[in-house]
Amino acid sequence: MTDNRRSPLTRRRVLAGTAASLLAAPAIVRAQGGPLKVGVLLPRTGAQAGIGQDCQRGVEIAPGIFKDLGLPDLTIMNGDTETNVEVARARAEKMINDGAQLLVGAFDSGQSTAIAQVAEQKGIPFVINIAAAPPITEQGYKFVFRNFPTAPMILADAFANQKEIFESTGKAPKSVVFMHVNDTFGTAMKNGIGAVMPKFNMPYQLVEQIAYDPTARDLSVEVAKAKAAGAEALLMVSRLNDAILITRELVKQRWSPMAVLSMGPGWYEDQYLKTLGKLADGPMSFVPWYDPNKKLSRELEAALAKAHPDINLNTNHIYTFEALLVAADAYKRAGSTDPKALADAIRATNITNNVSTGPGIQFDAKGQNDKLKNSAIQNRGGKLVTVAPKVASNAQPELPMTPYDKRG
Repeated sequence: MTDNRRSPLTRRRVLAGTAASLLAAPAIVRAQGGPLKVGVLLPRTGAQAGIGQDCQRGVEIAPGIFKDLGLPDLTIMNGDTETNVEVARARAEKMINDGAQLLVGAFDSGQSTAIAQVAEQKGIPFVINIAAAPPITEQGYKFVFRNFPTAPMILADAFANQKEIFESTGKAPKSVVFMHVNDTFGTAMKNGIGAVMPKFNMPYQLVEQIAYDPTARDLSVEVAKAKAAGAEALLMVSRLNDAILITRELVKQRWSPMAVLSMGPGWYEDQYLKTLGKLADGPMSFVPWYDPNKKLSRELEAALAKAHPDINLNTNHIYTFEALLVAADAYKRAGSTDPKALADAIRATNITNNVSTGPGIQFDAKGQNDKLKNSAIQNRGGKLVTVAPKVASNAQPELPMTPYDKRG
């Protein structure tokens, strides 16, 4: 015989039952309320502080544009990775514990790799703004998405755009020295060159490879070694501080290559342009960029000019803005802050009204936007002009560079 008697409903039983329900359905709890809480992890201090702070400008100008696009508000939680992989990992965990429902970051491949591991373990979507090391999207992750090209994609487009420039100017170096930082990104680019470059039948030979520490304060020996190789041009993978150091050494050692061909950050940064003045003119950067002919590009450029009149729109702003664009678009379509619903919505992303060069933002089965294209930009009078590919350009390339001792 069944006993239908029930024990009295006490306060302790109510609290115990509530706690059990919360533990059993954390996703449902997270899904309640809004707006979406986005943790933005960037190297705001340390060796990459300048670039991290520049990325933050892309965060700051996003809300007004999102409002015009009919996208929902986001609550931004800012975190500092301190340009340190272990700090990035710890801050990602703390942000999630503090309520972040989606993460964005972190510019650097090593730091982004650490955050990706945390996000996947916790089941929280992570949208990478900038990080090119291929392994990040080769782990079978379900919550990690990258709207940024991998190192092989950057290299392939760099060589294609270089060949377009050499053809249009009728000038090309016959030999280059490859100088690169020895961090995660620089090593990935070095490994990719051997695999990608032979496919493009480049007009130059690579006569020397020189690796160096991006935090070095003196690169005179490395530049002297590059000069001694007798190459006509420099092929670079740099960061900001070392790009400035190398340029100063080129001037000091009275070496003016016919071209500086950069396949990474540093040479197009505003701090590089402002610090070096006329000496900053000439280098070409073959990088993930924006199509100046797109409507949203013009809106983003105008918003940045209004907020920061003395700063040029660049990769840091573009891809940080687009990472948040992916988040806001997914949040609108998911109608929920539930992490799994957000991840499913990101997987189905199809944004054609965007900024970056290429047809738009979509993700393949690995979480990679494999449709991105890169551009070639050149420093001109403290500004940046796009010189390739022709369909996404607003200027003609100038080659060779004006020698440093002829700039007045």
